[in-house]
Amino acid sequence: MNSLATHLQDCIRLEGPMPISRYMAEALGHPEWGYYISRDPLGRAGDFITAPEVSQMFGELIGLWCADRWQAMGAPDPFILAELGPGRGTLMADALRAGASVPGFVQAAQVHLVETSPVLRASQRAALPQDVTSCEITWHDNIADLPALPGLTIANEFFDALPIRQFQRAEDGWHERMVGLQDDALCLVLDPAVVPAVPTELMAQDAELGDIVEVSSARTGAMTELAQHIVQNSGGALVIDYGHGRSAVGDTLQAMRGHKFVAVLDDPGQADLTSHVDFQALAEAAGSAGARAYGPVGQGAFLTQLGINQRAQMLQQTATVEQAAAIASALLRLTDQDQMGQLFKVMAVTTETTNEGQTPPGFLESE
Repeated sequence: MNSLATHLQDCIRLEGPMPISRYMAEALGHPEWGYYISRDPLGRAGDFITAPEVSQMFGELIGLWCADRWQAMGAPDPFILAELGPGRGTLMADALRAGASVPGFVQAAQVHLVETSPVLRASQRAALPQDVTSCEITWHDNIADLPALPGLTIANEFFDALPIRQFQRAEDGWHERMVGLQDDALCLVLDPAVVPAVPTELMAQDAELGDIVEVSSARTGAMTELAQHIVQNSGGALVIDYGHGRSAVGDTLQAMRGHKFVAVLDDPGQADLTSHVDFQALAEAAGSAGARAYGPVGQGAFLTQLGINQRAQMLQQTATVEQAAAIASALLRLTDQDQMGQLFKVMAVTTETTNEGQTPPGFLESE
């Protein structure tokens, strides 16, 4: 048994079963044994691969999208180019390289990274040396720490790892699913008490007996903070994650280790924990803060509209046979409906003045 599992069992013995949200927060972010605190989880040697690690084309197109939005904002100088949960820094490095083709964009950018993992901060620092990026980079622990400047924020696979709570419909009402103990092993249990104050997300669901609904105040709270920054300072955000466009029922909590799914409660702190993002809830949070949400649209449709097919062809023109095959494979993985093209979705959050009444690139209704 690992140290974090022992710690969690001790907490449950002392305090009783804990909400899944607390289990996720401890498993991912415990200051000593948390998953993101103690390792680099990315890449083929890690536990999962994100879109920026699949191909440079992903980050390049995101960078050009940001440069277009910067121009639509009136090309403010300076402005914030921020990323939430930047992983190894690959996406930001590719975005800055592509954005450098737009005069003044990189020169005006102040790069701000919201990252709590010291291991990943070190990787980001190595991927984004100032002598290459020409940008000064600042790290923050929270969205609220971003300076009061016009800004563009990228959030790629950030929201899916923020903690959720789960509730199950029973004959007498809603009960919260908790993490408890059975024979000294972690297990999922149902709180015997009916939820006294039903979250609005549960009231909106047409749920049947036994259905599970996931709610995340951490996610809607983060979106509210982000949208407030956009409204107060002007700018926009691009959210890319896997999930559903409209609120839905179902247990989507999953754990991944070594590119394979494992049991959620096995070896806490040793596997990545995520769940499907409720884009409808994020859009409503943004709207309540005074911002406007576009989408979500499928990642494949978004990247296709931004020109990923043309970019792939350009790269293949100077590639070896092996490189050309790798580019084709990456293109398929990023855009194919049966791979990342539909499960992963993209949403933009803006103010009306940012877009000057125009739909951002990638979100045209023709999709």
